[in-house]
Amino acid sequence: MFSPDFFSRPGHLVNRLARLMNRLGEERLKPLGFSTGQLPVLGVLSDGKALPQKDLAQWAKIEQPSMAQMLARMERDGLIHRIPDPEDKRSSLISLTEDAIARLPAMHEVLTQGNADALTGLSDEEVATLSLLLKKVIANLEALDKTQEAQPSAPRHLADETET
Repeated sequence: MFSPDFFSRPGHLVNRLARLMNRLGEERLKPLGFSTGQLPVLGVLSDGKALPQKDLAQWAKIEQPSMAQMLARMERDGLIHRIPDPEDKRSSLISLTEDAIARLPAMHEVLTQGNADALTGLSDEEVATLSLLLKKVIANLEALDKTQEAQPSAPRHLADETET
């Protein structure tokens, strides 16, 4: 059975935090036509570049079939379009549509407000400490995660983002 302190352990608290942030993020992003699962794709393509599905799957750390399903929904919803990859005729490059790009500032505002709401009552110093500690825990877990070796580097504008 669970020990009395189980629900106070960092692993449980981080998991609970992630679920709450995800659920609230979904509610707030839905009116904009986005979902939290799309955030890695939206973020990495937000600078206008076009990438193959394989790279997007690696970046988002999801399996190819799951990425294919997400991209199909995003294409159906007018968020992405595909163009043939000039270097690989079997592949296509994915980029955001003008409509999706136009909605990114509103998405950023919603995420920023959600982050601010979650951090209500914390001082700037506490927020900085929390961010530093979470980054250290993430680094510890990434060091244990063998799939990290294939992970492409985060684009500079995303590397320090902590919004949800």
